[in-house]
Amino acid sequence: MSNEVELTAEESKAARTVFGDRLELAERYVQHLATSGMERGLLGPREVPRLWSRHVLNCAVVAGLIDEGAHVADVGSGAGLPGLTLALARPDLEMTLIEPLERRCIWLHEVVEDLGLENVTVMRGRAEQLVDQVNADFATARAVSALTSLAGLTIPLLHGKGTVLAIKGRSAAEEVEKAAKVIRRLGGKKTEVVTVGDDILSEPTTVVRINVG
Repeated sequence: MSNEVELTAEESKAARTVFGDRLELAERYVQHLATSGMERGLLGPREVPRLWSRHVLNCAVVAGLIDEGAHVADVGSGAGLPGLTLALARPDLEMTLIEPLERRCIWLHEVVEDLGLENVTVMRGRAEQLVDQVNADFATARAVSALTSLAGLTIPLLHGKGTVLAIKGRSAAEEVEKAAKVIRRLGGKKTEVVTVGDDILSEPTTVVRINVG
């Protein structure tokens, strides 16, 4: 079985829009995911054919919600989703990838080095342990936990001012409702569910955006 991940015409068009002249780097990242990423258990073999649509592009379009030159902390980076896709799409961003598991951190370091991503720092630890070391403008997360607990992992990294962007599924509105009190207690001023990538993806990405301060 070949691990070459082919882009469909639609994916190719979206990828060019999102990554521009860094598309080749994004393709190399996808190869890492399909080979060593799968071998080391960062994602299952069933995900390989859907890497572009379901994972990489789904995450990368979130870059459109982030201010120029921002410092972004990605919580529970795992296979670099969304952290590495954002670093690839937006070289102007300063990305800090936060990941507690050593084997995942080792893989992230390898990929960052191979792709020559100078705008990325990998930090091993749990988000709540790194609050004193990270002061971000934006905090991102995908498939980490429900919003009730995710709010407590992301909002403190903003130190009173910034934005949380949590990639969520169809239950986003329900999660927002359940987490409303926790978010307010942590300093969240406005929480909304937005979609991105409507113009280039067949299935747009749903994001919970929390403005803090």
